[in-house]
Amino acid sequence: MASDLCTRRLTKELRALQKDPIKSPIITVAPNEANILEMHYVIEGSEKTPYAGGFYHGKLVFPKNYPLKPPSVIMLTPSGRFQPNRRLCLSMSDFHPETWNPIWSVSTILTGLYSFMLETSPTLGSVDTTSSQKRKYAYQSLDSNCRDPTFRKLFPQYVELHKQRLLERQKALGITDPPVPLSYETDGQISTNEKIDFSGIFATAAGVIALLSAVFFAMRFA
Repeated sequence: MASDLCTRRLTKELRALQKDPIKSPIITVAPNEANILEMHYVIEGSEKTPYAGGFYHGKLVFPKNYPLKPPSVIMLTPSGRFQPNRRLCLSMSDFHPETWNPIWSVSTILTGLYSFMLETSPTLGSVDTTSSQKRKYAYQSLDSNCRDPTFRKLFPQYVELHKQRLLERQKALGITDPPVPLSYETDGQISTNEKIDFSGIFATAAGVIALLSAVFFAMRFA
C-alpha cells in the first residue's frame, strides 16, 4: 500500500497534469483506477521525427515510497527504439536510484523519456532500428494500442480516433459498404473480425488493382 506522502504527491501531480497537460510533445496521462501507483501515458510522436504520427502507450510503476525513490519506466507500444513491456534503464528510472531527484515529477520523467527516445544512445531495454522501421511502427501504433483492453479503457479518445482513421482508409479505397463493427466494441477483445481494418481493406484494394491490370493486359493484346 502506498504511503500517505506517495498518494498525496501523485494525486497532486495528476491534478496539475489535468489542469495543464504536457504539450511538447503531447503526452496524456491516466492512472490505473485500481492502483494509483501504476500511471499510464500516451506520447504522441513529434513532426519531423521518425515517430511522427505515432502513439506510444506505456506505464510508470511507482514504489510505495515515491518521491523518495524513482519509478519503473516501461513502454508497451512497439516503437523501434525500446523493447515493448521491458523496464528501461534511464537516469530517472529505478535502475539508477543514486541519480534520482525527489523534485522530479511524472511530467519530468515523461518528457525526459521522450528526449531519450529521440536519441540513439543504447541502454538496457533499447533496440537499434532504422528510421524507416520506426516510421512503420509509428503508422501501426494506434492499431496495436487498440488491441490492449487497458489502453481502450483509459484512453477512449484515442480509440475513437482509431475508428475515424479506419473509416477514412475505407473511403480512400472507395469502399462504400457500412464498416464491420470492431469486435472490441461488443466483447472487449479484438479477434479476426477486426482484420477487416487491415487485411480486408487491403485485400479489396489488391483485388481492384489485379482486375484493372487484367483489363489493361487484355486491351494491349486485343
